[in-house]
Amino acid sequence: MTERPTTAYKVLTADQMHALEADRFEGAPVDLADGYIHLSTRDQLTETVDKHFAGQNDLWVAAIDLEALGGSVKWEESRGGALFPHVYGPMPLEVVVAYSPLERDNEGTVKLPVAG
Repeated sequence: MTERPTTAYKVLTADQMHALEADRFEGAPVDLADGYIHLSTRDQLTETVDKHFAGQNDLWVAAIDLEALGGSVKWEESRGGALFPHVYGPMPLEVVVAYSPLERDNEGTVKLPVAG
């Protein structure tokens, strides 16, 4: 079995990023409708952005420490049978290890935020 990553990523609008910076993030409309906050692994992130955020500007990417969230993280099957990390409950600011505006490299891959 492949070891699961300890960091996952959340794509946020500017307003959602401001809410997270202020205290915590309760979820985007799709998260609230589904009952959990959708996250993506490093390998899933670019496809998530392409599929669910195409044409949107002013997006942010937050790196989330899954271990800090403990039992509120569940790995569940989603797109193409892949396991995605879902957070059941709010995401407090202290679980964010880095964040930055969404940018892509020359190949079109979403760049990961870097702490520092």
